[in-house]
Amino acid sequence: MKIIERFDYQNYLLSVKDTPDIKIITGIRRAGKSEIMKSFINRLKADDGTANVVYADLSVLENEMLLDYHQLYEWAKKQYQDGRNNYLLIDEIQLCQHFELAINSLHTLKLYDIYLTGSNAFLLSSDLATLFTGRHIEVHVFPFSFNEFCAYFDSEDDLQVLFDRYVVEGGLSGSYLYEQERGKKSYIKNVYHTILRRDLTEKYHLPDSKMLEQVTEYMMDNISNTTSPNNVSNCLTSNGTTTNHITVGSYLKYLCDAFVLYKVARYDIQGKKYLQSLDKYYLADTGIRFAVLGKRNMDYGRVYENIVALELLRRGYGIYVGKLYQKEVDFVAMKENEKIYIQVSDDITNSNTFEREIYPLMKIRDAYPKILIARTKHELYDYQGIKIYDLARWLRSIDGE
Repeated sequence: MKIIERFDYQNYLLSVKDTPDIKIITGIRRAGKSEIMKSFINRLKADDGTANVVYADLSVLENEMLLDYHQLYEWAKKQYQDGRNNYLLIDEIQLCQHFELAINSLHTLKLYDIYLTGSNAFLLSSDLATLFTGRHIEVHVFPFSFNEFCAYFDSEDDLQVLFDRYVVEGGLSGSYLYEQERGKKSYIKNVYHTILRRDLTEKYHLPDSKMLEQVTEYMMDNISNTTSPNNVSNCLTSNGTTTNHITVGSYLKYLCDAFVLYKVARYDIQGKKYLQSLDKYYLADTGIRFAVLGKRNMDYGRVYENIVALELLRRGYGIYVGKLYQKEVDFVAMKENEKIYIQVSDDITNSNTFEREIYPLMKIRDAYPKILIARTKHELYDYQGIKIYDLARWLRSIDGE
């Protein structure tokens, strides 16, 4: 398999190296967490030839003895070397029952700079503060970005053709090994079903995964639409599946905890306050939607909005759905003192469509940047102070954004 060095993640890990926190690499299954850890190990060894880098992958048979937390603890203590910088990196940590007892003890002894990866269904963001008594840093890994997709398929030089492929194939890079569409879809569907049927159903002791799958497929069919657990339960019930908003709300939380979905709240631009109802949910990767649902009820504008949402999260923005009077702005993106208002569209060659998309941005009276991202297939241009980006070029940062 071709390896793409994901330098943003490596550089962040290097920036927090030797801090007292436990570093925990999270993300949806098959996002590439293990490969990032292995690349980081290479960087550690290259930067410090005397470092003692201790690594274990708990999913391989040779490390079976380490699945007992007492054995893991004793093994790690024995690997420590005095007078050196010591790094402990453990992959698939959740396979060791009560692993937190061993890790917390090692952290207390201050022997190692500690790094962990694991299946998110068993190493959830919401659980980390409870699991680890010391401080921890979560390093969140997303599926491949469009930039990384282009780096992988560097023999293809047509940006727009690559983008059309990325929309359908997505960023779960294990699927890239398969030349035929059937193989790619089969790989992605297997990842999807493993998360739902094995990870989440097992962790939360669900009676079966059927209801969870129905909720997930409904959400995939309605990406980028505002919704609520009550709306979802009403729709499923009307289609013959008896459920309620409490069950749906729980399932949506499970899916967000496992990074299958990302919940985005609404923000009142005029009142500068966060709103409590009708959130949006975005899928971790559009390749999952195409693998599971095909092109059923296809709306490319909503799919493109999903892709932009995930890219903004990759770039470190907090994102919200903007509400301005009775209009909606797709994203209010915030990072430190930065704020950007963003609209996303498919084809804006029709003047009516363009006016509809640009109108909410023109009604915002503050001085923060405002941009419209669409499939223009042209270079960046300006319309009354609003920057108009081609989607593929914006994802590649060709025009400097």
